[in-house]
Amino acid sequence: MFERFTTSARESVVRAGTESRELGHSFIGTEHLLLALLADPQAPVALTLHDAGVDHTRVRADIVRLVGPSHDPATGPLSDPDAEDAAALKAIGIDLNAVRRAIEQNFGPGALRLTRGETPRRRGFLRRPTGSGRSPFTARAKKVLELGLREAVRLKHNYIAAEHLMLGILREGNGLAAQILAEAGVDFDRLRAELTRSLQRKAA
Repeated sequence: MFERFTTSARESVVRAGTESRELGHSFIGTEHLLLALLADPQAPVALTLHDAGVDHTRVRADIVRLVGPSHDPATGPLSDPDAEDAAALKAIGIDLNAVRRAIEQNFGPGALRLTRGETPRRRGFLRRPTGSGRSPFTARAKKVLELGLREAVRLKHNYIAAEHLMLGILREGNGLAAQILAEAGVDFDRLRAELTRSLQRKAA
């Protein structure tokens, strides 16, 4: 799939990792992809979102508000591939780390750890070992990349551009990136139409 990415799309995927590290996060979620797509204010996706009142500074502030600049050092970083769900829970007033602490108080330290005989989830192409120094993509972030490909196929494009990745974020619809856009009052249908027009202009 990655050989079909344009330079800007590849740079956005790489930039998402940088955004995650700068925030002190141990995973790459849809919110980090959104930040990466907004990194260059003159890029088509950033210009389109700016017209909707969304920019890199605002999204980063929203992520810090919802997730925090890093996870609670007392409980360690979240390593679950769905760590993005913790941010969504926090947004509705549920602190996953507090829940974990309560479970350990009631059932003992390490109650949530894998027991002997259990195996962790298999690592895929985007889920590299922790020792590699690279953050893993959450399941939703990987889904966005897949949906970006589907959007390219739908539009009969033989490449995947940054706009396709943004369309993937909108199509996935449940990640923190989509939540942030919804809270900002972004009209998803209108944004989808504007991104499609941008791609059509490129293809013309």
